[in-house]
Amino acid sequence: MTGRATSSADTTELRNERDALLARVSALTAEIDALNEELTETNNGVVALYAELDDRAEQLRHASELKSRFLSYMSHEFRTPLGSIESLSRILLDRMDGPLNEEQERQVGFMRDAAHELTEMVNDLLDLAKVEAGRITISPAWFEMMDLFSALRGMFRPILDRESVTLTFAEPDHPTRLYTDHKKLSQILRNFISNALKFTPDGSVRVSAVYDSDETVTFSVIDTGIGIEPEHLPTLFNDFVQLDSSLQKRLRGTGLGLSLSKRLAELLGGSVGVRSELGVGSTFFVTVPIRLTGHEADLFVAHSPAAGEAASRVS
Repeated sequence: MTGRATSSADTTELRNERDALLARVSALTAEIDALNEELTETNNGVVALYAELDDRAEQLRHASELKSRFLSYMSHEFRTPLGSIESLSRILLDRMDGPLNEEQERQVGFMRDAAHELTEMVNDLLDLAKVEAGRITISPAWFEMMDLFSALRGMFRPILDRESVTLTFAEPDHPTRLYTDHKKLSQILRNFISNALKFTPDGSVRVSAVYDSDETVTFSVIDTGIGIEPEHLPTLFNDFVQLDSSLQKRLRGTGLGLSLSKRLAELLGGSVGVRSELGVGSTFFVTVPIRLTGHEADLFVAHSPAAGEAASRVS
């Protein structure tokens, strides 16, 4: 009797354990089914979200294309009348259409300067539209660094009409040639020099080049101007950024020159930067590779005697 009672108790215990396991399995199965249903709903939501994001991305791409086309179209449309205004003001100032009194000459000078300033804004907008649309072409060639400095010196000599500010170009530590797009590099340096001259009422602007290694060279534009407050430095190369200073309020601009310079430097495989101290001056610099990579065919041609001689001259 005792053996039968023990066997019956063991059987009952095993049955209870089995029922408990079955109940646990049933609960887990129900939980898994609920999780699968929730996962399916989540996947459907993610798919719908991706579809919505694709639609939004397509809309943004379309809007960006429209903006670039608008900027390009309007820039071209503005350049024609602005060119006419500059030409007419030059004719008047050259006395080709008769004499001017002192006040008339001053007013025509204002008109010429305003047209020139607007032309620079339009050119910046047009270049920015080209960069955003991916229509900027990089054309590297070999050229002498001092040829670049000489060309820049010639560009700024006619407009440097203040005796209180001097513009100097320092001789590089050793002469060498660069293989990059000299027009894009010149545009970056022109923007830096123009800003330096604009915000240096008295003092000097100095352009120099230092070789960081056998791979890169850094061009610096150093001024003794008004300087920049530290909080403005991180956003200085963003689009449409202008400094909030009394001098800045008198000097209009789009705030695109530095942003465009940054994008051009990146296209050349380089980078831009700035150091500044308020009331002391600023240093804007661009670092570019001595040899622009990705144009091996052009690089090979440039090494030929005839091509090398022709490419060493800055056009």
